[in-house]
Amino acid sequence: MNNFGRILTAMVTPFHDDLSVNYQAAADLARYLVANGSDGLVVAGSTGESATMTKEEKLKLFAAVLEAVGDKAAVIAGTGSNDTRASIELTREAEKIGVHGAMLVGPYYNKPPQEGFYQHFKAIADNTGLPLIVYNVPGRTGSNILPATVARLAEIKNIVAVKEASGSLDQVSEIARLAPKDFLIYSGDDSLTLPILAVGGSGIISVAAHIVGKRMQDMISAFFDGQLARAREIHLELLPFFKVIFVTTNPIPIKTAVNLIGLQAGPLRPPLIPPAAPEAEQLKAVMAKLGVL
Repeated sequence: MNNFGRILTAMVTPFHDDLSVNYQAAADLARYLVANGSDGLVVAGSTGESATMTKEEKLKLFAAVLEAVGDKAAVIAGTGSNDTRASIELTREAEKIGVHGAMLVGPYYNKPPQEGFYQHFKAIADNTGLPLIVYNVPGRTGSNILPATVARLAEIKNIVAVKEASGSLDQVSEIARLAPKDFLIYSGDDSLTLPILAVGGSGIISVAAHIVGKRMQDMISAFFDGQLARAREIHLELLPFFKVIFVTTNPIPIKTAVNLIGLQAGPLRPPLIPPAAPEAEQLKAVMAKLGVL
């Protein structure tokens, strides 16, 4: 399953009030997302609060989501870290569970040079048969995986995609120019989904699709069907929501939004905190205007 689909939702991780993982709620949420526009799910990524989850929690979560929707949608395990050995180990264990692929964030904090990025991802690819998505998010990691490095990585057989969250259309365009034609480029920013499709993107690894997945599918379908005015209309309709879910640190707003529509997402793990009152009110106002609240 190398073509994971057009919309992969970077799924929040539901917690109980005592901050333990709510695996039943995760399975329920996974089924809801797949029924409402998601072609696949990225589990235990940054939106899933992976930084505060143990390896054992992640593996159990992968298994729960796979059991819930694995016959209907791609289940992509977030197995990346800033430790190459630990990333290899988690990826191999996720593969044994049966996930369809893995997403690997660029190593954070230690800020490797470009050759370090290449060797990191290559080492993981050499130790798994899973198709892999490289995740470039300089705003979180502190360093940028350059297009030339992504193009080198794209030559490795099981590195099949990149999630590009640099915010630079020039960077995405350069990846599209340099990488093989069958290499998948996913937007990592909901608000840039349509522009990235226009320069060679394949889809979106989305936060917003928790709430507006069907509308996003309509937008992407309209684009690929050549109905550009329709795609632009939907993009502009959804833009306020794309923006408000980043009014404070992700996943604070989107987890709040999921709870607001009656699904069980539960609390955030410290050091994340609930949104401030003005942020929550802004979120509710945009959701009400969209008709999703």
